[in-house]
Amino acid sequence: MFGGFQNRASAYAKVGVETGVNTADPHKLILMLFDGALLQVRTAGIAMQNKDIPGKGMAISKAIEIIINGLKVSLDMSAGGELAQRLAALYDYMSERLLYANLHNSQPALDEVSGLLGSLREAWAGIAGQAKPAAA
Repeated sequence: MFGGFQNRASAYAKVGVETGVNTADPHKLILMLFDGALLQVRTAGIAMQNKDIPGKGMAISKAIEIIINGLKVSLDMSAGGELAQRLAALYDYMSERLLYANLHNSQPALDEVSGLLGSLREAWAGIAGQAKPAAA
């Protein structure tokens, strides 16, 4: 009985995310990527505390996926110049720290990545409305 409820709740949440993605402007999509990465880093920390090794590994893998194949690939290297290059390097660094956290059960490494993502998210949220609508 409860399994059916879980499946319906999960399907509802998925539709909510898909609707958000389909209706969001490029600026909002980047915020959603930051939120997703932060959620996965927090999930990894909880799994680490609970000694849930598969859960920790899955959450860290998802966080890396979002950072590298979401945030990093969204950079416009030709228009972004040095800032885009530095962000790309920072995303690579965060990915390396997450791998370290996974291998060494390092909560400080997770906290470091969470802090970096939080700072970048805050800065990105602060420029809302200042970016040109056509820019992604």
